[in-house]
Amino acid sequence: MSATKRRLMPTGALRMMYRVYKFVLPEVRSELALWRQRAASIPDPELRTQALASLATKQFHCEGGAVYAAAIPAYRHVLIPLIVALQTISDYLDNLCDRSTSQEADDFRLLHQSMLDAIDPCATARDYYEHRVERDDGGYLQQLVLVCQQAIKQLPSYSCVQPYVTELVSLYCDLQVYKHIRIEQRGPELLAWRERFGDLAPHLQWNEFAAATGSTLGMFMLFVAAAENGLAPDEAKRVRDSYFPHVCGLHIMLDYLIDQEEDLAGGDLNFCNYYADQETLVSRIGFIADHARKDVRRLPDSKFHRLVIEGLLALYLSDPKVRSQRDVKRVARRLMRRSPLSRLFFYWNSIWIRARQA
Repeated sequence: MSATKRRLMPTGALRMMYRVYKFVLPEVRSELALWRQRAASIPDPELRTQALASLATKQFHCEGGAVYAAAIPAYRHVLIPLIVALQTISDYLDNLCDRSTSQEADDFRLLHQSMLDAIDPCATARDYYEHRVERDDGGYLQQLVLVCQQAIKQLPSYSCVQPYVTELVSLYCDLQVYKHIRIEQRGPELLAWRERFGDLAPHLQWNEFAAATGSTLGMFMLFVAAAENGLAPDEAKRVRDSYFPHVCGLHIMLDYLIDQEEDLAGGDLNFCNYYADQETLVSRIGFIADHARKDVRRLPDSKFHRLVIEGLLALYLSDPKVRSQRDVKRVARRLMRRSPLSRLFFYWNSIWIRARQA
């Protein structure tokens, strides 16, 4: 990235959080308020329930993802609507599939075609509900797709990052299909899928690879890169390689770590349950975190990305769900040992924010 862009990126925790609180979070919440209004008008009661539930319970996904808009304030008006809309599609579809009246691969595949259409400015929206009973969302999903497409058209170097965004979104869609189909099919399909992509991150176990594909962070960072005029192809690839698989994998492994009890109760698949013991779990998450830190060093704004990594660890390990799960609490303590000051800052900041929102 250019020297000008590098100087715009916040490299200290206080400066980064100032931008987030002053600009990013208020604008994210304004965007979400608009989507709540639209969701409340969805005619079909089941689709309306799931859309509103995803906005109510997963707001922090949009808030966390939009931190990337703090990297380039001049493009905040493009990046925030784009990140919020794409993340809202992801969260809405996750709710539809998790609590679905269907368990059919064709249904899940067509629903997630909306994400592929959203990151293709030339795609035409379609009936994404064709394979399910609930179909009338009043244009909600198509509107989310359109907002993404309109934002993407304003990113000057999007054509340079588009192949990598498409790759990550395609992998994400595959995961969502295979992890939500009938329980007896999930394991075999996930393993066969991993075999087909055996050349991608061969050092990762199948569950770790799957976790890496479940993150939207690589997509968001590629959007930020696309906001730069004249981005070179090798720079776009460097961004992709710096985020996938380790930063993305760390993100989702932490998410699954704190959701173990909840997923067990709901009968949902959890990638942390595929290790022999807690010691192995700690070791593997630590391994992925170490590689994530090394990977972002190749980016010009490595300090910003290191803050993102420490912020991820702090955000998830400070979650109230950790305190109610004895094994997870022990894992969290191990992962927080020898924490850098930036992670401790984000850790206590996360606790403070949750206390204010309670």
